[in-house]
Amino acid sequence: MPPTSSPRSRRRLRRVEETSAGGLVLDVRSDHANAALIARRDRRGRLLWSLPKGHVEGGETHEQTAVREVAEETGVTGEIVAPLGTIDFWFVTGRSRIHKTVHHYLLLRTAGELSDADVEVSAVAWVPLDQVGEMLAYADERRLLDDVPALLAASA
Repeated sequence: MPPTSSPRSRRRLRRVEETSAGGLVLDVRSDHANAALIARRDRRGRLLWSLPKGHVEGGETHEQTAVREVAEETGVTGEIVAPLGTIDFWFVTGRSRIHKTVHHYLLLRTAGELSDADVEVSAVAWVPLDQVGEMLAYADERRLLDDVPALLAASA
């Protein structure tokens, strides 16, 4: 009979809290805007499209991180119009169980040209706002799009 593992014999995963910020940057304030999306390759080599985002660095607010990360990952500088929503999820890597919280913002482009110069990004694209939901790989990011028309109208 095989030995049974007791809770003590199993390795405990270290719990880590991570916070990131990013957002949806639009080229104009309109329902007919284009949004800057990024893509990364997964372990199988598939291109997965998502909103630009990254880790909050020491001393930064979530808003500062969102503006910085959008610029780093897309080449486009944006100004925050409104909060878009927060997503949190869990994943395991190595011996750690990560709880990640990502704060998203709606931004309007103020400068810059689309660029995939960031080494973490495989591709970038301007995508018509009404097609963004079809391209985004993650359902939780697609749900953030629901409030965009109202946020644009409220900020006009």
